[in-house]
Amino acid sequence: QVQVMESGGGVVPTGGSLTLSCTASGGVAKMYAVEWHRQPPGKERVNVARISSGDHTTYADGMKERFTIYRDLAKDTVYLQMFGLQPDDSGIYYCYAQVFDGYKMSSYWGQGTQVTVSF
Repeated sequence: QVQVMESGGGVVPTGGSLTLSCTASGGVAKMYAVEWHRQPPGKERVNVARISSGDHTTYADGMKERFTIYRDLAKDTVYLQMFGLQPDDSGIYYCYAQVFDGYKMSSYWGQGTQVTVSF
């Protein structure tokens, strides 16, 4: 059974940095297109960044200046590197990955990782 997992969240001061990781497990699971989303407290989940199966990257407005999404093919891991974090960046960050499990392609959400930016 395929599982998508995020890691790397934590508490950082304003102006700090974090790098989140997204991986998939389960048999021969391999990720293709991957998105990062975030959900601030009391608000809806919104897209932050996306990397295509061909490693083309896109970002939500205002994210490209401080966020970088990239892939390590050897580790089959997608990262979200975040700089200059602000309190408004706080929330649960989710990975949404297109995964091939050896038989079919499906998309999965991870459980999320909490990012808290302190004042």
